[in-house]
Amino acid sequence: MRKFYITTSIAYANAFPHIGFALEAVQADVLARYHRIIGDDVFFLTGTDEHGIKIAEAAKKAGKTPKELVDKISNRFKELEKILNISNDDFIKTTDKKRHWPTVKKIWRKIENKGDIYKKKYEGLYCSGCEAFIAERELIKGKCPIHKKKPEVVREENYFFRLSKYAGKIEKILEKDKIKIIPKTRKNEALGFIRRKLTDISFSRSRSRLKWGIEGPGDSTQTIYVWADALLNYVSALGYPDGKEFKKYWPADVHCVGKDILKFHALIWPAILLSLGLELPKKIFVHGFINIDKQKISKSLGNIVDPFELVGKYGTDAVRYFLLREIPPAEDGDFTYKKFEERYNSDLANGLGNLVARVITLAKIFNFQFSIFNKFSNPNFQKRVDKILENYKKALEEFKFNESLKAIWGLISFCDKYIEQTRPWEDVKNKPSIINDLLISLDSIAQMLEPFLPETSERIKKEIERDKRTGKFVKRKRGNSLFPRLNLYVN
Repeated sequence: MRKFYITTSIAYANAFPHIGFALEAVQADVLARYHRIIGDDVFFLTGTDEHGIKIAEAAKKAGKTPKELVDKISNRFKELEKILNISNDDFIKTTDKKRHWPTVKKIWRKIENKGDIYKKKYEGLYCSGCEAFIAERELIKGKCPIHKKKPEVVREENYFFRLSKYAGKIEKILEKDKIKIIPKTRKNEALGFIRRKLTDISFSRSRSRLKWGIEGPGDSTQTIYVWADALLNYVSALGYPDGKEFKKYWPADVHCVGKDILKFHALIWPAILLSLGLELPKKIFVHGFINIDKQKISKSLGNIVDPFELVGKYGTDAVRYFLLREIPPAEDGDFTYKKFEERYNSDLANGLGNLVARVITLAKIFNFQFSIFNKFSNPNFQKRVDKILENYKKALEEFKFNESLKAIWGLISFCDKYIEQTRPWEDVKNKPSIINDLLISLDSIAQMLEPFLPETSERIKKEIERDKRTGKFVKRKRGNSLFPRLNLYVN
């Protein structure tokens, strides 16, 4: 078995999850499920990043200790993954003093012993939103391009990591796709960071300013920089350096991350791994943001969409479908309730749900008294399904989730047309062949849907379940509609 190690970024635990993280979790879950289906030994990691200034500030504002805040928020992320049917194998917390902290300190010492960490006095512009120092040339009208706020001037004596030492190596690694960044536009963006000259980066903060974090090894005046802590979750969860899972699954096959943290994953993380002498991740898949009615998600605008409410109203698979079909995998996408309900009615209720109901009804009329063929009776049908399956796999391997789903819905549309053309309720002679071809197609649809809509896939499989001894279909009492049609749009 090939191993396949996939991670999401670890969610920052300063606020409850919104629909943006749901997108990343679902995308990674599709890849994990797909690789399990094709026989790979999968390890799927997610978790929460629980240190840093923003968390300390959020806790103070909420009248809680940082630990109380992150425990509550981390649990909420776990609940989100449960209701979204995310199949992660582990969940790492950066406040985990048994698994994570020892790894962070061990790696710090190794990098320090190599001469890649040093201490110096520094003055720079710090964006608390990014939890990072930011160069003046990166500002837009004096503000952070991501958080739209002016950074504060910070004067401290901190430990620094020799990022500049590895700039040339990382540039060649990215140019040659030794770490493949998807999409290519993000690869070009990462190379642009390097070519604008990488400087060494602060790897600690003064403990007088920030106590909420891991104390600097051997220096109680310092707190380890949140990104020097957070990135290491990918190996600490596996038990670096001697853990069985680390030896089995490292390097990561795919890191799934948002576009706002590309720099940390494409530049700083590879530099840390080079300093440690570890293998590099194979791929970094970078997704965009979800906007709400063409506006950035913002508490001040009051446009945050609660994924728990969304799932409660429409169901898990409906939410998964919208995120994977409507939102471009690697670009920004837009959410509105109107778009959601239009997509739900057209694709799920009138498309998939209607086809399943039609085929099962036809089979029921004929009393299911036939065995399924080993192959399609209509060779053109077989060719069409084979081509659709080819397009589906190709798109999925390229992280084009929307294109994979488009291929499945192409088969759904073909089946609907086939029913109208053949009119099996009139063609008594060919009725068994027609219905069997449709049932085989439903089986193919269910198989392809499994990584995307696992609950729906399982329900379809049960609808067309066959007796292992006779090969005949098992008669079942018709259940509720897969996706009941929605009557009204939400205002």
